[in-house]
Amino acid sequence: MEIYVIAEGATEERFIKDVLAPSLRSNTVYIKPILMPTSKGQAGGAINLDRFLRNVRNTLNQHRDAVVTTMFDLYALSNSFPSYDDAMLKNDVYQKVALLESSLHDRVIDTCGCEKKRFIPYIQPYEYEGLLFSDIEALVSVEPEWVSSKDELQEIINSASTPEHINDGYETKPSARLSILSPKYKKTRHGPLIAKKITLSVIERECKHFSEWVKKLRSI
Repeated sequence: MEIYVIAEGATEERFIKDVLAPSLRSNTVYIKPILMPTSKGQAGGAINLDRFLRNVRNTLNQHRDAVVTTMFDLYALSNSFPSYDDAMLKNDVYQKVALLESSLHDRVIDTCGCEKKRFIPYIQPYEYEGLLFSDIEALVSVEPEWVSSKDELQEIINSASTPEHINDGYETKPSARLSILSPKYKKTRHGPLIAKKITLSVIERECKHFSEWVKKLRSI
């Protein structure tokens, strides 16, 4: 079975290839990331609903036996997505993404006319870097100098319910919390490396919503 993941950017693309895909091959599930084209020679980012719907329709039509899923951040998600305003009124991040995913699923099925099981929406609370707080020891081991920030990073995760609850403020979102690292955290380089170091099993243990998504993919 093939699964195509419409991903937000190059970091997620590399994560899917290096961390997620290898773990699913044993289930005879073959997962492939897709970045949506934004302009000539460019892909990823700037995801709005219309552009997404065109992309998902084309992918479903081109691969008639495949399943399509997503890997988008809740942080800075376009307000063009269905039920966005209502979702933002929810108190808990899991309630927010549940409503957004349910509404997106309905919109895709209505727009594309595909079987319900062929589309599995996934929105990451709050952004990809939240996953990297699943194991601070593994995170800081990627660069030797990062160990000096271990205690400060540990305090951040200790103050949150889960890595997925590190919030979406401009200065308090997970990627902003990593700004204390020196040398500087580079998203496309360090993001997948850290996740690989942490291991998928640990991320699943610490991140409930992410784990539920991976379980759905394994069950296909």
